[in-house]
Parts: sequence; C-alpha cells; structure tokens
Amino acid sequence: MSDTLMPQGLLPIFNPARLLLARPKDQTDALAVAEEALKDGALPFVVIEITRPLNLREGRRLQLAAKAGGTTGLCIISEGMGSNAAETRWHAASIFDTQSEDSTLMRWEIKKNKSGTLGAWNVRWDQKTRRVHVVSPVGERPGSARASG
Repeated sequence: MSDTLMPQGLLPIFNPARLLLARPKDQTDALAVAEEALKDGALPFVVIEITRPLNLREGRRLQLAAKAGGTTGLCIISEGMGSNAAETRWHAASIFDTQSEDSTLMRWEIKKNKSGTLGAWNVRWDQKTRRVHVVSPVGERPGSARASG
C-alpha cells in the first residue's frame, strides 16, 4: 500500500492540474520547500506534513514566510508535535452521522488562537458548491426531537 497522494482523488474538491507536489527526502528539506513556497506568494495555499516536532525557530520561520508571501500555510501534525509559533491550532475529527450516508461530517475545534476566540464547529463538505458548510449539531437540526420541542 502506498502513502502517495493521488491527485485524481481531489477532483470533487478542485482541479488537480492546479496542484504542485513536492517530494522532499526528509523533514529538513520539506521545511525549506514549504518556507520558500510560502515566502514566494505564487501559491495561495501550502500544506506540509511533519514527521517530528517543530522547534520554535522552524515554526517561526514558516510563520514569517507565510506573512511575507501573503500565503496560507497548513501544517498537518500528530498530537503533541506542534510549534509555539503557530497562530492557531486546530483539531479535526470525523463525526458518525446516523441520519445520513454522507461520510464528510467533521468537528473542527480551534484549541489555540493568538488573535481571536476559541470554538468548535461541525462542518460538512458540499460537493455541489465545492465548499465547507457549518452544520448544526444533531439535536439542533430541523426535525430532531430537541429542535422541535
């Protein structure tokens, strides 16, 4: 089994021809590629997956590069491998929805926010509009016992 991203799998979200993939040999190279991509500003969004915790210097360099390039950066990390330099820290988890066959319902929780509030949202991918939509919790959805009572 391969852990390689298959761009065709992204078709429901966006045109994979607009995707630029880098395959660095290690995390040091991955951080360098991400920093340059963020700083350049040619890409609207940069995603990096890390394999070891970021130190303060590495996290701050990515943050400054994103600011310089006006680019959004997303660092996919395992629990406990974050950086104190991060502006925000999120936790995403899937939610089992017994009322629907749709498997895209998730709970996104902001656990750290240097310049705003904390909160949590249930979200679902809408394939027709190609957008993420906020979804009411089960008990507050129209037709549920709590919402109608």
